[in-house]
Amino acid sequence: AFPFLKALGYGAGKAIIEKNIIEKISSITKLARERSVKVYLPVDFVIAEKFDGRAETKVVTFQEIPENWIALDIGPASTKLFSEALQNAKTIIWNGPMGAFEIDAFSRGTYAMVETVVDAHALTIIGGGDTDRAFHKMGESYKVSFISTGGGAFLELLEGKELPGIAALTNK
Repeated sequence: AFPFLKALGYGAGKAIIEKNIIEKISSITKLARERSVKVYLPVDFVIAEKFDGRAETKVVTFQEIPENWIALDIGPASTKLFSEALQNAKTIIWNGPMGAFEIDAFSRGTYAMVETVVDAHALTIIGGGDTDRAFHKMGESYKVSFISTGGGAFLELLEGKELPGIAALTNK
């Protein structure tokens, strides 16, 4: 979310953002506007001064993230926003957890979204090893339609790129 927020002119705290991605995001948001696609971004975050489950945490809006803090999970308003957005979805594709779910203090957003996805009456496709681990940790992996543990390859396939392993199989 932070590359999108940065492209829109907002701060990102300690988030690391690739320099060349801002241009890509600008073209994505332009295309979304042209096609009347609504892009949902987090509106609040659970932040801490460091990546540590014992660190002090706060819930703040994305505009309020101090430069020396890091966002480690989505906040409750974002969780509600995303859950409501998915209520009537026919297909849900999810790649990447909402936060650092491996640490309890930063797991609520991811786990709330896992519950939303498994309760949805939709085709549910999960991508990426971390997302797979979140579903397995909650014992909910059997409730989704498909899980791919290849996060990067999963995204490249969605982009329409040729995957060498698949190409080798289909060319024989």
